[in-house]
Amino acid sequence: MLLVADAGNTETTLALFDGVRMVQRWRTSTSSIRTADEYAATLASLCALHGVDRAQVRAAAIGSVVPAATPVIVHAMSVTFDVAPLVIDARSALGLDVRVHEPYAVGVDRLLNTFAVHTLHGRDAIVADLGTATTFDCVTADGVFLGGIIAPGVRTSLEALVGRTSQLAATALDPPARAMGLDTAHAIRAGVLFGAADAFEGAVRRLRAEWPTPATPMIVATGGLAGTLAPLCPSVELVAPDLTLDALRLAHEHLSA
Repeated sequence: MLLVADAGNTETTLALFDGVRMVQRWRTSTSSIRTADEYAATLASLCALHGVDRAQVRAAAIGSVVPAATPVIVHAMSVTFDVAPLVIDARSALGLDVRVHEPYAVGVDRLLNTFAVHTLHGRDAIVADLGTATTFDCVTADGVFLGGIIAPGVRTSLEALVGRTSQLAATALDPPARAMGLDTAHAIRAGVLFGAADAFEGAVRRLRAEWPTPATPMIVATGGLAGTLAPLCPSVELVAPDLTLDALRLAHEHLSA
């Protein structure tokens, strides 16, 4: 089996693949102050909890946007599974033509998402990743990475609003039935989610207006809040919540060939 780890700013998502089939999916917090032993203990506990034989893990890959945490997680994976994890970053030969000013400064999650959509669909596409940040990344059918947009994430916006306003309490991110809120929690949810949805559609409209080919790019939504926000965004054609994990599997296959 293949173990992959997507180390994001807030959480590290891990998945076990048996061939192309995902058999386990786990989440743990990302922290640059956690030790390799702590990460290893977490990995061992997750395997024990879900009945996973660690000896069956024959390979591993990691993509990380938290440089300080990367070597710690790599070491933990090595110790726990006796493998040498493949570290995938902006310098990895994914076959994309990255046409931005600083190609090696692009977050590997953005490259992985566009690599996966290009590999699986072969179409012009805009990939929206709805996580700590909301990113829109553009790729053509022939594998040209065009750059994109980075905006505050939906939950980040909510936390900023609540954290800076003493009379507003934290609220769940459930889309309300109507925009006009009759209480504070409803008003917050309407403002954050409908505002995010309208910003999403505006970003898509602007990117499509600048698109360099005659094709209309497909819109793919991924990330932890894709399932929540996508129903509010008419432009979304495909919701792929595990796209980055699938991308790590595809990248491992591509780079190991």
